[in-house]
Amino acid sequence: MNDESKQDPNAATPPAAANAPTPELPSQQEMAIRSALETVMDPEINLSVIDLGLIREVAVGAGATHIKMMLTTPFCPYAPQMIADVKQAAESVVPQPTEVEILPDPWSPELMPDPGLLGYSF
Repeated sequence: MNDESKQDPNAATPPAAANAPTPELPSQQEMAIRSALETVMDPEINLSVIDLGLIREVAVGAGATHIKMMLTTPFCPYAPQMIADVKQAAESVVPQPTEVEILPDPWSPELMPDPGLLGYSF
């Protein structure tokens, strides 16, 4: 009896790509926080922290939100106010404590989603 419908145990297995992990998509909470952060403006440049590309990471955990951000200059005089505004905007959307970490990396217009918003070319 010849049963070709049985699977050959020696046949090649399908590629592992089907089981490869997919990149993690932002959660609804993270997207809501990023949307709220569009209202937080850099007072010197008059663009949002999102438009400037200052927000590098938003992580919503079980008991706290952690935001990593940059400043346009290392000794930005508005840093304390901007940090407070970022915390307030995040906590207005996800009502849990928010920690804002300032990254030491230098900011550059190339980090912006649309550098043309600055009004000059590079």
